Amino acid sequence: MAKPVKTYACSACGAVFPKWAGRCEACGEWNTLEEQVLPKALPGGIKEGARRGGSKIEFVGLEGVSPPPPRVPTTIAEFDRVLGGGLVPASVVLVGGDPGIGKSTLLLQAGAALGRAGKRVVYISGEESIDQIRMRGARLGLTHSPMDLAAATQLGDILASLAQFPDAALVVIDSIQTMWTEGVDSAPGSVTQVRAAAFELIRAAKTQGFALMLVGHVTKEGNLAGPRVLEHMVDVVLHFEGDRGHQFRILRGVKNRFGATDEIGVFEMTGRGLAEVLNPSALFLAERRGNVSGSAVFAGLEGSRPVLVELQVLLAPNPGGSPRRSVIGWDSGRLSMLLAVLETRCGLKLAMNDVYLNVAGGLRVTEPAADLAVAAALISAASDVPTDPEMVFFGEIGLSGELRQVAQAELRLKEAAKLGFARAASPKRVAGGTARLSVPKTLSLVEIGHLTDLVGVVASGAKPGGKKKEEGE
Repeated sequence: MAKPVKTYACSACGAVFPKWAGRCEACGEWNTLEEQVLPKALPGGIKEGARRGGSKIEFVGLEGVSPPPPRVPTTIAEFDRVLGGGLVPASVVLVGGDPGIGKSTLLLQAGAALGRAGKRVVYISGEESIDQIRMRGARLGLTHSPMDLAAATQLGDILASLAQFPDAALVVIDSIQTMWTEGVDSAPGSVTQVRAAAFELIRAAKTQGFALMLVGHVTKEGNLAGPRVLEHMVDVVLHFEGDRGHQFRILRGVKNRFGATDEIGVFEMTGRGLAEVLNPSALFLAERRGNVSGSAVFAGLEGSRPVLVELQVLLAPNPGGSPRRSVIGWDSGRLSMLLAVLETRCGLKLAMNDVYLNVAGGLRVTEPAADLAVAAALISAASDVPTDPEMVFFGEIGLSGELRQVAQAELRLKEAAKLGFARAASPKRVAGGTARLSVPKTLSLVEIGHLTDLVGVVASGAKPGGKKKEEGE
């Protein structure tokens, strides 16, 4: 028998090295290499006789139709939306988020909802005692919800106990970093332990047919802690985002083998736990003041859901020569690009100002369609003229100042019309284009071809009527 081989794996990117080093050569992170011991194996790998003795694999063609996977709704509409319609039996969901953001609360509420629907739910915690879970359940009003609770960290005991629940519909493990097995010679939470524990739990879920939810810790950068291979092993990866000082929470789907990615579910943290927000646009705009300069409403898209959110910009003079750029909820590099385009193409003098950009409500915007709204807020702040309070903005801006079309414009316009907006500023459509844009009858479309046109629209302080587009035009 060969001796166990010691290697070192990076907890940030999962790269494996034969020797320890202070810095990972793959991702550049410092002090992330952790020792792992590979299991003993026969020298020489798979023998020729073992290759001949293996059973043949059956191959099929692409033709044929497979039924969609069955779904088990959790009755929490926002949670089911991100999952793609509900839990899929024998699937594995990994939920990550900052400490105290509400991961355990969300999964406890989802498990209680399934229990009330007549499903068998098993909740295993490696971080809290039974009394702590019961105290949280009492605070959330879930005392009488049927659920099997346990506090354990030893993987062998957990797997043996799960075999006693052949009718389990959902098993929650909180968290995967606390699980450990005697077969791995390393501390709980290490790369080797997390990978081994996740593999055994996933195999149990696929064999017994229950849906498995794993709670995962995150690093200081916001990425899921542990080996990167953990995200590849599971079927669904969800990130629970938000500021603990803010009441809004965003559940974002990063990976989903049974549905669309980039879907979001919006929750509000209350004294009774997480409450669903069925109309997030109205909530994000509830405290908006339309007569303040430096503010613009962005008609965004998160997955298949249109979301309207307010973008706020503040300019403060800084003659010292080192202006500050502070961004919350958007890409700081894209803000620098927009500032350069506004100065070069439109003649706005912004270099001697500190620029502060904030996405109201705690939402993080990633799509380039927010360029036009950010530019409108910057122009409004520079000219001290409020934008039209009844107008929304969306569109991508190029380096030459031209505006480019973005996807799903009709969904954005319908959401704006539903919330009572009268006008929408969007990129000008290409003449002779084949795409037809259906605009609500209550909404006027202001098409902008270049950034200089936007300066005239915002800085004038007027409310442009814009040519009204008829339905189906």
